[in-house]
Amino acid sequence: MKSVYIETYGCQMNVSDTETVVGLLGTESFARTDDPAKADLILVNTCAVRENAEQRVLGRLGELKKYKRPGVTLGVLGCMAQRLGEGLLENESQVDIVVGPDSYRNLPELVRAADRGDRLADIEFRESEHYEGIKQVRDDPFRAFVTVQRGCDYRCMFCIVPMTRGSERSRKLDEVVAEVEGLARQGVTEVTLLGQTVNSYRVEDRDFADLLHAVGAIDGIRRIRFTSPHPNDFSDKVVRALAEVPEVCEHVHLPVQSGSSSILKRMGRRYNRQGYLDCVSRLREAVPEIAITTDVIVGFPGETDDDFEHTVSLLEQVRFDDAFTFKYSAREGTAALRLPGRVPDEVSGERLERIIETVRTIAGEKNRALVGTISEVLFETKARRGAMLQARTRTHRVVLVEAPDSWIGSYREVRLLSTTGATFIGETV
Repeated sequence: MKSVYIETYGCQMNVSDTETVVGLLGTESFARTDDPAKADLILVNTCAVRENAEQRVLGRLGELKKYKRPGVTLGVLGCMAQRLGEGLLENESQVDIVVGPDSYRNLPELVRAADRGDRLADIEFRESEHYEGIKQVRDDPFRAFVTVQRGCDYRCMFCIVPMTRGSERSRKLDEVVAEVEGLARQGVTEVTLLGQTVNSYRVEDRDFADLLHAVGAIDGIRRIRFTSPHPNDFSDKVVRALAEVPEVCEHVHLPVQSGSSSILKRMGRRYNRQGYLDCVSRLREAVPEIAITTDVIVGFPGETDDDFEHTVSLLEQVRFDDAFTFKYSAREGTAALRLPGRVPDEVSGERLERIIETVRTIAGEKNRALVGTISEVLFETKARRGAMLQARTRTHRVVLVEAPDSWIGSYREVRLLSTTGATFIGETV
């Protein structure tokens, strides 16, 4: 058998796509290796959301070229491959194949072409492609990502995803259910439903609420997570499903990006500050114990000091459980490049520091208030310290517990003893 080495950057969708690629290559007699020096095929599955993610990949490609020898193929997959296309072949002489997210079925043939000395790119959009029939190879026997929707129709001004992932399309509900049923038979108890705007899922007369009910009814599934939703797609029916399906975890990652209505309009987010707050209110009314995390961008073109203060005040009003925070990153091909009002980098940096401090303070306060309480956790993996295992609550909080490795994959109740502000130390009850 030949061997394949693959590195994955970016979101959970890329992780899921890597699992698809490994499964596909397994049917072509490729076995996965963790050592690029032993690989016949070296692949990098990439992200294009931010410029620094692409620069990191380009730097890594320069490092991986030392493993090139006759018969070894180096390929770039994913969103960065889709965005740059044949330009990668022109500018990176060590790269042999470039493959977009809709073209993985053609990967074996592209590898064979590379073996013949060809250098090729396949970045065609195939909007009917959901990779049905390909058995993914997953490392985790208890948790699984399940892609239910691909692409995005929102066209936010700052976002490259519609250009790299194409238009929105959803898998048939019955096919998703069949996949999860198969996972459950293998021992998977937690699934995370994936989509660029996952709660916009719709096939004919079935929507995301119907999907949650259907997956929740599968024997053996104890937890359902999903990411990433869009605030506009939390219909009353979907919100009710969060409360009605007991397997759905009490956590929603709800990107806001800005607390200023004027900046949200410039971003093309299609909701204003009050609309977002109304969505948060409906979620908390339906599921009072819900944890809400978010994404925030500072320094978007035209963001004034007043706009920024509106973002700070929204963070303080909502009191998120955590947040991913970013400085605006200009991306070639996005509409935001045409906007005036560039924010100086030093100003964006100062704003980011304040946002991070605000989020940490609030999250720390909320976590400290949980010390002494009892939560159900799923033991996920060995922790980096001592004889600890890493576990996770239904609200997505990480708990370190001293426990035997045999507990990995099991559910137990733990008492939260202390917190560093982000991670808890717990003991079994």
